[in-house]
Amino acid sequence: MSNHLSDRIKNMSTSATLAMAAKARELRSEGKDIIGLSLGEPDFNIPDFIKDAAKNAIDENYSSYTPVDGYAELKTAISNKFKRDNDLDYGLNQIVVSTGAKQSLFNVAMVVLNPGDEVILPAPYWVSYSDIVKLAEGVPMEVLTQIDTDFKMTPAQLEAAITPKTKMIWFSSPCNPSGSVYSKSELEGLAEVLKKHPDIYVVSDEIYEHINFAGGHVSIASIDGMYDRTITVNGVSKAFAMTGWRIGYIGAPEWIAKGCTKLQGQVTSGANAIAQRAVITALEAPVSKIQYMIDKFHERRDLVLELLGEIEGFNLNVPEGAFYVFPDISAFFGKTLNGVAINNASDFSLYLLEHANVATVTGEAFGNPNCIRISYAASEKELKEAIARIKAVL
Repeated sequence: MSNHLSDRIKNMSTSATLAMAAKARELRSEGKDIIGLSLGEPDFNIPDFIKDAAKNAIDENYSSYTPVDGYAELKTAISNKFKRDNDLDYGLNQIVVSTGAKQSLFNVAMVVLNPGDEVILPAPYWVSYSDIVKLAEGVPMEVLTQIDTDFKMTPAQLEAAITPKTKMIWFSSPCNPSGSVYSKSELEGLAEVLKKHPDIYVVSDEIYEHINFAGGHVSIASIDGMYDRTITVNGVSKAFAMTGWRIGYIGAPEWIAKGCTKLQGQVTSGANAIAQRAVITALEAPVSKIQYMIDKFHERRDLVLELLGEIEGFNLNVPEGAFYVFPDISAFFGKTLNGVAINNASDFSLYLLEHANVATVTGEAFGNPNCIRISYAASEKELKEAIARIKAVL
């Protein structure tokens, strides 16, 4: 009966991060001691003040259907957050709350893209961007960046990638998987190119904005000339350790927000009531309430860079945000390790899983075949043990 599946679903890739996590769980069930460094999920518990808000929402009987685009009180909190943290002025009619930032991205693709529209993806890019674009019948156009530019696209690369069919550019800062953070001057450089192409829209994925070690986050929508053509995507999964609560949101031109609400009304309707009420409290709190998690991620980044730097063949840069390192491991290609031929990053990642019992993700899933992604959203004890195992089998 599987032959009766739609071409759409048969042509879709399985999420590499989720597939590796599933493989790791399978091996653990067989009794293997697997250390998982594949998922982008904070290992912290949700802060107590947010839990208390959720409990209060239950007691206050927030159990009915929610507005399709989110509670007005939550959209007000989001609007205030945009003003406070991003110097962006989004009215409530420009904000849509969804079941996670992933749904926000899907909504935007379905609302803006027509068949054949090209979307520029600076590679490496988050694993789901390409397939979301394809589902909307767009065409992903990868622009490969290099480790010596911290995996950031230059204005010259952007200009060279633009064609008459270009409709959008999607990128994240801080970036998943590279941890790269675009500075204000770098964003201004990209904006200067885009000003010559007024019909191109920008999706700016800022889900990691607070996990930032570079001294400040800049939203491209705050750059002169970019506000009316940018969709700012964010959520609470990463900075607030609320991955399972599934709340994401956009700030966008009103016509795009209305389109997303229309689509969402036919697909999922409004996001979870209790989660929305809890997120009001999360966003109204000062960022200092979650600084302890940010500081710990910073410490772990430094630890991981130090330990990986001791392994010959790992080419590393210094990521300035998120909780990943993205080493170039192409020095191992063409070699044989313990009888296993390493021809690409996928071979390397599987080798580490099977021989070191450490789960990572191949860079091929992110558009860069020379790298692997290692998440340091794990305890220092686990990180030290994992890297010691990697070093031993290499």
